[in-house]
Amino acid sequence: MKNEILSRLPASFPWRGNIHHFDTIGSTNTKAKEMAAAGAPHGTVLIADSQTGGRGRMGRSFHSPAGTGIYLSVILRPNCPAQELMHLTCAVAVAAADGIEAATGLRPGIKWTNDLVFGRQKLGGILTELSVNTTGAVEFAVVGIGINCGQKAGDFPPEIENIATSLRLSTGKQVDRAHVTAQILLALEKMCGQLGDAQAMLNRYRKDCITIGQEISVVRGDEIRHGKALDVDTAGALVVEFSDGHIENVASGEVSVRGMYGYV
Repeated sequence: MKNEILSRLPASFPWRGNIHHFDTIGSTNTKAKEMAAAGAPHGTVLIADSQTGGRGRMGRSFHSPAGTGIYLSVILRPNCPAQELMHLTCAVAVAAADGIEAATGLRPGIKWTNDLVFGRQKLGGILTELSVNTTGAVEFAVVGIGINCGQKAGDFPPEIENIATSLRLSTGKQVDRAHVTAQILLALEKMCGQLGDAQAMLNRYRKDCITIGQEISVVRGDEIRHGKALDVDTAGALVVEFSDGHIENVASGEVSVRGMYGYV
């Protein structure tokens, strides 16, 4: 897989020498954080054929069977305070969509904040994690991307079979995982040079964000509130008008979109 990816990347690609491939790993993000703490450089890439402990947002697991998906993490070392990276997850989601579109012609939507979707089903997810020092500066960021690629109908476990899809199911044809991976890496490297222009990146995110304009529910602990998503603010938070007319910028919690993932 590594050689296939390298063959699809230009010789000038700056991360070529820092790509690591694993047949099986617990979690690419967990391993990347260990490597980053030990000094691994900016642009270190970890790619696995399968994960036994793939992680998603809010501690959820990410189904990561062998040979069917893309499971990758990249170590970034942006030289900035953490407060200037509030839009990082949004930026990574747009970059992942760029890479998928370049490789397949299909552009996924983004369900706030970190799900890649096609139609009303989940295609993949983003997990970003920061290490911040005592002054508030970012020591490193680890960005993880998981994409369902080759699954056919019936391949997903029962608990997600009605909410998940794959590039193969969405495009109706076989997908070259190495080509998609290479295009995502190219898009991520390009994104790194644009992170300083947060508003331009967020404008692109808004165009892809299928949550805006939808009826939603926001879950925090035992509390469930219903409302309508109006926008994404300048820090990447979701602007919600709740049923009582109150408008709030939601930066955390679980957001469900009516008509998706079983929410009716």
